[in-house]
Amino acid sequence: MARGVPRPALLVALSQDVGFLRSRWHGAVPLPRLFWLDMLGMGTVINLLATFVALMMAAQGAKSAVAVAVHFAPMPWNLFLAGCVLRHPQARTFHRAGALVWLALTVVI
Repeated sequence: MARGVPRPALLVALSQDVGFLRSRWHGAVPLPRLFWLDMLGMGTVINLLATFVALMMAAQGAKSAVAVAVHFAPMPWNLFLAGCVLRHPQARTFHRAGALVWLALTVVI
């Protein structure tokens, strides 16, 4: 776009989201933030919320297929975060093993 012409808010939001994802995928985010905060912290919270909502839906009589879909809805995000940790240039065996164990637990729990 030309200089001085305001960008639509949706394009600004999308470009910020892409930057967020790209910075993690390319290892531009410090490994401690990616591993401890993004994956173990926020990723676990998102998974627990999805599981809680799925259990509440099942308890309220929702179709089991819908509850299972809600439970597994964060799976693409989980795969992305684990992949980011695995490919991070500073990741060591501890981080890679932790990412794989965390990913396995998100599938089971």
